[in-house]
Amino acid sequence: MKLLSFLILTGAIALTACARDSQETVTAIAIAETAAPFASQGLPPAVVHKSPSCGCCGLWVDHLKSAGFPVQVQDSEDVVPVKHRLGVPFGKGSCHTAEIAGYFIEGHVPAEDIKRLLVEKPDAKGLVLPGMPAGSPGMESPDGTSQRFTVELVQADGTTVPYSSH
Repeated sequence: MKLLSFLILTGAIALTACARDSQETVTAIAIAETAAPFASQGLPPAVVHKSPSCGCCGLWVDHLKSAGFPVQVQDSEDVVPVKHRLGVPFGKGSCHTAEIAGYFIEGHVPAEDIKRLLVEKPDAKGLVLPGMPAGSPGMESPDGTSQRFTVELVQADGTTVPYSSH
């Protein structure tokens, strides 16, 4: 445990030292602080509802696993009832929906944003990344093409606010 905490701190210092501006410094520190609570305990399991024929969903599942999440996949030809049950806002959908620690995660949300959500524990329903933006986890392209995207927090009342930009 002490070694893992040391490695996280060392990584934060290294990222901070290499940062070009104060925003990058803040980001490096935030990433280290987000990872620290999970250093001594396992991450909660993710139940991912997806179509059995969707390749990008499988790649996102691999992304979660590589970030340390235990994943249970629920293949279904129709995930719309799951989205309705969980309260995913209309027009904010994507190809798969996950349930993690009482929150829903809609679409290709990066694992780092999910970990941040689990640390902050806001009074919210979950996170959404509408559509399938190029460069998001599971949507990487061989030529490295990517686009900017914003993950949104779905508040308890169903409204959304920006949560992170990539």
